[in-house]
Amino acid sequence: MQQSDIDIRDALFDRIYDLGEQDRDVIILTDDMDAFSLRRFRQDFPNQYVNIGVAEQNMINVAAGLATCGKKVFAYGIASYVTMRCFEQIKVNLCSMNLPVTIIGVGPGFSFEFDGPTHHGTTDISLMRTLPEMAIYNPSDSALASACVDLAYESDGPTYLRLDKGKFPAMTGDENDFSKGFRVLRPLRDLNIISSGYMTMQALTVAAALDERGVDVGIVDLYRLKPIDESFISSVLGQSKGLVAIEENSIIGGVGTILAELLADSHLHARLKRIGVQDKQFLKYGSREWLQGINGLDVPSIINVVSKMAAEIPS
Repeated sequence: MQQSDIDIRDALFDRIYDLGEQDRDVIILTDDMDAFSLRRFRQDFPNQYVNIGVAEQNMINVAAGLATCGKKVFAYGIASYVTMRCFEQIKVNLCSMNLPVTIIGVGPGFSFEFDGPTHHGTTDISLMRTLPEMAIYNPSDSALASACVDLAYESDGPTYLRLDKGKFPAMTGDENDFSKGFRVLRPLRDLNIISSGYMTMQALTVAAALDERGVDVGIVDLYRLKPIDESFISSVLGQSKGLVAIEENSIIGGVGTILAELLADSHLHARLKRIGVQDKQFLKYGSREWLQGINGLDVPSIINVVSKMAAEIPS
């Protein structure tokens, strides 16, 4: 892995800038949120940018109206707000009409750290998965964030794109075809870790540490959480004896739940261990690392869980 020189948010908005330059129907709405590259879009394309203010439900309503007029809308706000606060508007005004609006939820998981429980984005995957028309992307590095913009732009329906903050390591895998929604970052083995977004960095760190213990695991970055490509079932789940899902989302309804559903529906028999945010509200304040630690999402805790499972998987 090499550290990317660009914040994952800027990579995403740089790509939207390119699309907005080519297509004047590309519109960005925001609920008073900011990003460095977003300022460039606002300055150069003022007729394609609207700051709705702290009124997320209204932002979704405006996005729906613009989409019915042929616009390709990107609505940008805090993940916990643009999903939970706006759920009815998303369901009725976007999904019911299957409108091409991309909701960008910044700050998934515990990335807002000390801003506390109102800002923790740990139930957004669970919530947005219940909407039949909604596609969900969770990019793990800057290149993938840019690619997900293209996928959302080309879609005819609503998309939810989870967007973290900061500079992420650039990852390489079998990503020639981004449309399949996953990439293999380490060759598949009997035991494979399935991760998404920020936690893919954790997964790669865990795998490197396990190498030193003689434990070899595969890593798959599942960046499209809905819909799941059929090839993921056959080429990943069908080839695995054991699976570990790690996610900075509620243990209910996220990546682990997706895998459990796929295994059950496909009559596959791989063992599954889910590692995610506990089913409780965290009415506490602290760093992302501390919040991960109390949920068993820190690297040492994950290493212990995966090592134990590796010892139990028959060779």
